[in-house]
Amino acid sequence: MKDQITEVRKLPHKDQLPYALYRAAQVRELDRLAIEQFSIPSLQLMERAGSFAFDLLRRTWPHRKSITVLCGGGNNGGDGYVVARLAHEAGFTVRLLPMVDEARLQGDALTNAKACEKLDINVISSLDIDTDHGVIVDALLGTGLDRQVEGRWAECIAQVNSMRTPVLAIDIPSGLNADSGAAMGCVVRADATATFIGLKQGLFTGDGPGCCGEIHFDSLDVPAKLYASQILTARRLDWKREKTLLRPLMPTAHKGNQGHLLIVGGDQGTVGATRLAAEAALRSGAGLVSVATREASCASIIAGRPEIMAQPIEDPQALRGLLKRADAIVVGPGLGQQKWGQSLFDSLCETELPVLIDADGLNLLAKQPDRNEKRILTPHPGEAARLLDCSTAEIASDRIAAAEEIQKRYGGVIVLKGAGSVICYGSGRRPAICSEGNPGMATAGMGDLLSGVIGSLLVQGYDMASAAEIGVCLHAAAGDLVARDGMRGMIASDLLPKLRSLLG
Repeated sequence: MKDQITEVRKLPHKDQLPYALYRAAQVRELDRLAIEQFSIPSLQLMERAGSFAFDLLRRTWPHRKSITVLCGGGNNGGDGYVVARLAHEAGFTVRLLPMVDEARLQGDALTNAKACEKLDINVISSLDIDTDHGVIVDALLGTGLDRQVEGRWAECIAQVNSMRTPVLAIDIPSGLNADSGAAMGCVVRADATATFIGLKQGLFTGDGPGCCGEIHFDSLDVPAKLYASQILTARRLDWKREKTLLRPLMPTAHKGNQGHLLIVGGDQGTVGATRLAAEAALRSGAGLVSVATREASCASIIAGRPEIMAQPIEDPQALRGLLKRADAIVVGPGLGQQKWGQSLFDSLCETELPVLIDADGLNLLAKQPDRNEKRILTPHPGEAARLLDCSTAEIASDRIAAAEEIQKRYGGVIVLKGAGSVICYGSGRRPAICSEGNPGMATAGMGDLLSGVIGSLLVQGYDMASAAEIGVCLHAAAGDLVARDGMRGMIASDLLPKLRSLLG
């Protein structure tokens, strides 16, 4: 086994993640084609996967010289056996916990299990939570998982999660659905994940971002033309790429050609949401921002940010003049669902301007659903559940499918917020998933901020899809910059100066 792989491989940098995302079945098909059409032995692919994972382990935890490898029964377990063997050969203290009897193993997994059997590797029957395991390698369950994790498998995962030992997941954290990103009952919380051949979409949304840790990818040197056989099912988005789509400011730029955004909201007691959206729009480059709000709210908005043009609107008829001057509308932040908010929302239903609907605007839309292609909807999971008349648990079980269903029913561009925000467009265009952001952003006002950012991009002339993609990634990247000083205690307004610095 040791002599089978002799080539020297240049390992990719951790930031070099592909943008194409696939379903698990597609990645398995890529694996099959690599073996059958390009004559790469399956055992060699497994060796490469195990070698990449072990190299990642050594680079990530250079001072830890002992590992415990948890091996299941499929190819994922086979990768784990390779890691165990390579670690033993490198002088590590290795413990091996096989969850499947060797008699039930097949193919390459069996071959690598037998290779480990010939070595003096300590085989254990259970995890000892009082033992220093150095690093735990999770090679229990792979991408083919399609049912809830139960029994001793669930017990093993619970033990791993109860320990402070760092965890490296092989291909995918055990218990995570590779397609939906939902935890199948329980899931390993890894500190790093080594994944291969194609990125699985479930790594980046739902429970994926919370249990994968830092994701590292290796194509296992399969030929590039192999990927032509599969159409990606989603696209990964990040600020590094999206910022290249920003148009430079012209030397002759003035506030008129930077667009005029109208934000409608700010009922009694909720004007803060409207103010956040308005200031985010200004910090994201809008030339002019008007707020249609309650008369009692105008003074506080102007006092806090005099650049915002706050207009008292008590009667929907008074909106007409503002609509004539606006290039796009954000409706919902602080709108409320009472008579005032309902009347303003109804008055905007016939506008030809691009409209972003958020917060209470979405709750009102759910009560009177219709389809319109000229709007962006930005629901969080609770609002998404109301739009689809289902539970938040159903939304969480498959966020990509939920976003697609909202788009099918309501039209336009959908941004399903949360860990791994999903953007869906319809018209056969593949969904996109933002791979940035952090848990510190789970605080009040973050959604209002995002509404202002996307609305600002709309009035600057970006189409709805581009405004949503750039806006989501800009918002996430700003949150990640703030998180460098700590995630706990982050508030929405902390992101405002970061928006400006990121836009340059």
